[in-house]
Amino acid sequence: MSAPTVRRRRLGAELRSLREHQRLTIDHVAKRFGWHNAKVSRIETGRSAARPADVQALLDLYEVEDELKRRALVTLARNGNRRGWWQTYSDVLTPAYTDFISLEADASAMQTYECGLIPGLFQTAAYARDIIAGINMTDTSEEVSRLVEVRQARQAVLSRPEPLEVWAVVDEGALRTRTTGGPHVMRDQLQRLLDLSTLPNVTIQVMPQAAGPHPGRSGAFAILGFPERQDLDVVLVENLTNALYIEEQPEVDRYTAAFQRIVADALSLDASYQLIRKLKDEVQ
Repeated sequence: MSAPTVRRRRLGAELRSLREHQRLTIDHVAKRFGWHNAKVSRIETGRSAARPADVQALLDLYEVEDELKRRALVTLARNGNRRGWWQTYSDVLTPAYTDFISLEADASAMQTYECGLIPGLFQTAAYARDIIAGINMTDTSEEVSRLVEVRQARQAVLSRPEPLEVWAVVDEGALRTRTTGGPHVMRDQLQRLLDLSTLPNVTIQVMPQAAGPHPGRSGAFAILGFPERQDLDVVLVENLTNALYIEEQPEVDRYTAAFQRIVADALSLDASYQLIRKLKDEVQ
């Protein structure tokens, strides 16, 4: 049995919530459709993919009349096992990274705070190679190269017909990182940020090193927003060995509020652009 994807977990959690709201048991639902109890349970935990027709039937039983919500949940079911270009790199991608790329491809917006690195969607190939090789200490040169290819391929979301809207706040320290490939690597990376900041779907701010305490001090995170409904947004919090997806609406709302605080504490767009340009000119 395949591991549950984030899409399937999101769908299952919502279906479970709708069932409980109607005060129905798993046994009641299973008997209503002639299913085994285990089928309902596996759908709600994301262990099994739900067919769109089954989701439609469940939504009818749960008396869901909101057409936008119905469409969003059926779309999750339809895309639950969708294969993407990233499947070609399954030999080097962790399940958590695969989940993230899949969600990123579906998302309409991303809000991200980075305290130590340039966001992956903004990285040049040379910078990505330095960072991946430095962080993924056990990867071979070939594995690093494939992960760099993945990072570059992900950036297609910025230029697709309906591009991903990205608002990124990057800590100043990340802009001052020394790379092992030589000063040109960081100089080119900073120029890449300047170029990206001119795109209508990209907003880049810098959090100055002199800034006081703010929510981003607790670590980097990304909020992925989806076109169907705000209550299906997901937060990613990542560290060296694993990734945590936060999907409960109150917690997602808290991260959204935290990002708004971070935006308010960061430099203005113009000041951020000027600082990036200054740091680029200073790279020796």
